[in-house]
Amino acid sequence: MTDIRRNRSSAAAKAALQPGERMGDMHLGGDVGDYFALMKPRVMALAVFTAFVGLVIAPGNMHPVLAIAALLCIAVGAGASGALNMWYDADIDAQMRRTAARPIPRGRVLPGEALTFGMVLAAGSVICLGSLVNWVAAALLGLAIVYYVLIYTMWLKRLTPQNIVIGGGAGAFPPLIGWAAATGSVSFEGVVLFLIVFLWTPPHFWALALLRSGDYEQAGVPMLPVVSGSDETRRQILLYSVVMAPVAMLPVFMGFAGALYGVVTLVSGLYFLRLAYRVYQVRDGDGARDAARQLFSFSIVYLFLLFAALLVDHGLATTSLWQA
Repeated sequence: MTDIRRNRSSAAAKAALQPGERMGDMHLGGDVGDYFALMKPRVMALAVFTAFVGLVIAPGNMHPVLAIAALLCIAVGAGASGALNMWYDADIDAQMRRTAARPIPRGRVLPGEALTFGMVLAAGSVICLGSLVNWVAAALLGLAIVYYVLIYTMWLKRLTPQNIVIGGGAGAFPPLIGWAAATGSVSFEGVVLFLIVFLWTPPHFWALALLRSGDYEQAGVPMLPVVSGSDETRRQILLYSVVMAPVAMLPVFMGFAGALYGVVTLVSGLYFLRLAYRVYQVRDGDGARDAARQLFSFSIVYLFLLFAALLVDHGLATTSLWQA
């Protein structure tokens, strides 16, 4: 038993890297799947979807080839952010059950390889988007990458429990970038799409943090439940949800979304608020964990519903104009 514990401790110490530290004899050689995993494909898919909606509903007509090129650049830029995040956070990832199987902690990819991979993708995505589409969208993509890597990952994540609030701006950029790709400018409509994702981020991630607070505490990450406690986290989730729901209705009042979006947003927003209130109300035992888990799961569906409704609404409006 002592030998087993010693071996486990040795393995854990080997996995707990400092940012940028090499893994030496643990390196197994990554394959395509490992490098794709570095790009955080689920996060990348959400970024591409919201960017696609921003691009499609923006005024004007964009050539389909340029639209596809823009979305590919945004996808690669989002993937670059993920790879650079995994490079810097390798020491944290190795200590958390949710992230311990990522390519760097497993020794599939060296930190230096992840850094090079991320830097090449970041530079390539920004340059290609600027050269092929426009430099306004490219500047926003570059800002999003810098924001996520430097401001959130390297600075805020290990410094303050408000890391998700301030750092959430990085994940809110894609619909604004999509809008800028189609129009070559930044408008109030694009900023509203940014705000919806920005305000959605804290309740979404804090619901997860309630479920994983032990992992964050072990890794030394000052997430809100670790620093301020679960009760304060529940209060903040409810407050941000109360602000987010009416902001999500702004596209209707601003005239770039119709009745379908209004109905979907109203109904799903009320349900989101109900789940957030349940998280606030139920604070002990399995019920508290179930409430947090339900909110986290539905929050993903909620954001998808909003942007899908925007897309369908735009399609219906375009069809009506053609028929008229």
